Amino acid sequence: MQKKDPDGQLNMLLAIALSMAVLFIWTTYIMPPPQPPAKSPAEIAAQDPAGSAPNVPGVSAGAAPSVATTAAAPTAEVGGRVKIETPALDGSISLQGARIDDLTLTRYKKTLAKNSPPVRLFSPASKPNSYFAEHGWVGDASTDKIPDKTSIWTAPANAKLTPTTPLTLTWDNGGGLVFKRTISVDQNYMFKIVDGVDNRTAKAITLYPYARIFRYGIPDVEGFFIQHEGPIGVEGEEGLKEYTYDDLLEPGGNQEFRDVKGGWIGFTDKYWAATLIPDQTVSYTGNMTLAGQATATSKPAFQTDYVVAPITITAGQSGNVTSHLFAGAKRVNLVDGYAENLGIKNFDLVIDWGYFWFITKPLYMLMAWLYHALGNFGLAIIATTIFVKLLFFPLANKGYESMARMKKMQPEMEKIRERFKDDKERQQKAMMELYQKEKINPMAGCLPILLQIPVFFALYKVVFISIDMRHAPFFGWIHDLSAPDPTSIFNLFGLLPFAVPAFLLIGVWPLLMGITMWLQMQLNPPQPDPTQQAIFNWMPVFFTFLLASFASGLVIYWTFNNVFSLVQQYAIMKRNGADMHLMANIKKTFARAGQLAGFGGKKDDAKS
Repeated sequence: MQKKDPDGQLNMLLAIALSMAVLFIWTTYIMPPPQPPAKSPAEIAAQDPAGSAPNVPGVSAGAAPSVATTAAAPTAEVGGRVKIETPALDGSISLQGARIDDLTLTRYKKTLAKNSPPVRLFSPASKPNSYFAEHGWVGDASTDKIPDKTSIWTAPANAKLTPTTPLTLTWDNGGGLVFKRTISVDQNYMFKIVDGVDNRTAKAITLYPYARIFRYGIPDVEGFFIQHEGPIGVEGEEGLKEYTYDDLLEPGGNQEFRDVKGGWIGFTDKYWAATLIPDQTVSYTGNMTLAGQATATSKPAFQTDYVVAPITITAGQSGNVTSHLFAGAKRVNLVDGYAENLGIKNFDLVIDWGYFWFITKPLYMLMAWLYHALGNFGLAIIATTIFVKLLFFPLANKGYESMARMKKMQPEMEKIRERFKDDKERQQKAMMELYQKEKINPMAGCLPILLQIPVFFALYKVVFISIDMRHAPFFGWIHDLSAPDPTSIFNLFGLLPFAVPAFLLIGVWPLLMGITMWLQMQLNPPQPDPTQQAIFNWMPVFFTFLLASFASGLVIYWTFNNVFSLVQQYAIMKRNGADMHLMANIKKTFARAGQLAGFGGKKDDAKS
């Protein structure tokens, strides 16, 4: 009769805890929360949810004739628009408020359909899900009228903003102040904004330059802990700040960062971002705020903004400030280039490389190189997995050798436990003497495994966050590595003429992942505890259903990682003369299945 293994019971509890943790992560971070109903465009325009200029420390709201103190915008947009046209962007600038509020990313489509529209990033305040950038000024009590969100700016005739033709807008307050805004854009996603003021009055004026990004509603986010989506910024020496939309919804959730220098602030999605970038040499105050509460018929609104240190313009003189706006796809080469060429503090962190960035980013660089060499991102994932497995093969081999020696000493260790079962101190001393005699380090087997965990997590993260995987095909029926496997076993992978509910979309690749995971587990000897063995038997099934809704690129990664781990573990076990349980465990499983199905074999055989 076998004795119960206390270590086995611990493993069982750990397995149960892991399963519960996965369920918690799934329900908390992956399943999207219900959203309130959207307003119609007319309701949005009528109620004008487009936020306001940020508050200026030391300047009262009543003293600052800013956006916050003006009347609501009219229901119909006035003033006209100026076209934006670049190789990467299409859109327009509203002359009412001089906002950059209409942008689509021409290189990216919403779906793989031929007639799919491009991805829309910015939308005007009069549209559902409005999302835009605004630059402007806040004045003190002595300042005459300044432009706000209702002001109509003037553009040159037939003006168009392109990479080779900057746009200059003007607004005259009729009292001696002429405001000029020059906007330029590069071939990709970076805008440069130069705001200037000609002071033609007889007195000096003090103005506070500001910029803000307004976002109406909570966008569709995956809500997975592995990648941040939401308000984000680098606030000078305070470093990276990341908050969720739910954080800002909490009482007291608004965030303020006073008198910082360098950095940026905005919103990030999985693949896109919109960030304000102030002059990196001047002090500013940054804010992440809830701009509007949700109601029974409306969504919440959010705003990120900054206010730069004030500038004073004497009579008869001019003054200006320069800032930048990034609005587009988070491509690594572009983001890194902007960080370096424009001197933007930690702008590369707009891509969520995580705590192990020093591993994650080099892995991405390797994967990107392989992608360009092989011409297929799926093949690049597989090749990177092979490379990492080969890199860690010596460590894995060393770890298993140590565990194999420990396993051979189990009979001696059991004897010591029995001999000193009532004297834990003496038992521990005897164990240490045994380790010294046999030259065994009990931690030697764990260290190589622990060293591999950050690398494999970083590799998983690279596959998860990479924009290169979006709409990238693999082979066969996988046309988009960022989408789940579209097939399902429940309609025989499309052979039966009916659609399958989303929760039953268990495709070919999730099944292969589950099978390879199960085979890997069969290399180990059967667990002495039936409950623990049942958990290990069902765990591949659980993960098959769980990962079925994940991006197919991630499932392909896990499948090949399992295959290479299986081959690696088999080779190491054979090299060290360990018992091979693979075929025996498979035969037992099929024998039990046969008994449950009611054919073949004897009942006693299934108990072996």
